[in-house]
Amino acid sequence: MARPKKDTTPKKIHVRKGDTVIVLSGKDAGKKGKVVRTLPTSSRVVVEGVNMIKKHMRPTQQVMQGGIINQEAPLASAKVMLVCSRCGKPTRSLAKTLSNGNVVRACRQCGEVLDK
Repeated sequence: MARPKKDTTPKKIHVRKGDTVIVLSGKDAGKKGKVVRTLPTSSRVVVEGVNMIKKHMRPTQQVMQGGIINQEAPLASAKVMLVCSRCGKPTRSLAKTLSNGNVVRACRQCGEVLDK
């Protein structure tokens, strides 16, 4: 029987690279960090200092020193929530249209524009 093909279409993620987020569930629940990378095809994000794993590295041309290194592993984007820069509370983003016609993300609590 043939294996079903993996869906590789990118999905929309509610956070972007550089956003500050808080982890909602799992072993790192309550930790805050900055989004380092987004993986839209698998709906996952890499957050700075969260979901740390130990990786065994072999010495190569790029990494002369082998051994065990700590690095961040991706976690599901549904497990993180955006944190407002002004009020500091976790919030769901709100689409707001500016006077010049641009659509930006805004905080639901205080109305602060989250996009730079």
